[in-house]
Amino acid sequence: MMPILSDKYRSSRTLGVQFPFGHSFGAVDDPEMQRRTLDAALQLLVDAPGPETRVDVDEQWPGDAREAYKNWQPDEPSPIVLHSMEMIRQARAAAKPQS
Repeated sequence: MMPILSDKYRSSRTLGVQFPFGHSFGAVDDPEMQRRTLDAALQLLVDAPGPETRVDVDEQWPGDAREAYKNWQPDEPSPIVLHSMEMIRQARAAAKPQS
């Protein structure tokens, strides 16, 4: 989902997918798409000639990706997101010049 990061951190094997965040294996209620993605990932593990191998899945998202991403977002942030938000808030507060 983020090939730039995969390249930057030299992932040993990367399966590239053009899916919205939150849908790494494919669309909800589409087990065939999810199975094809899983099969491609497993095949990559078997066939990869070496480290830093990348294979992109030729699979089209079946609808509006922006809508899928929006619908994936939970109503309330997870504990790790809340923690991250608090750490950012604290860092910004500490960086502000004191009056």
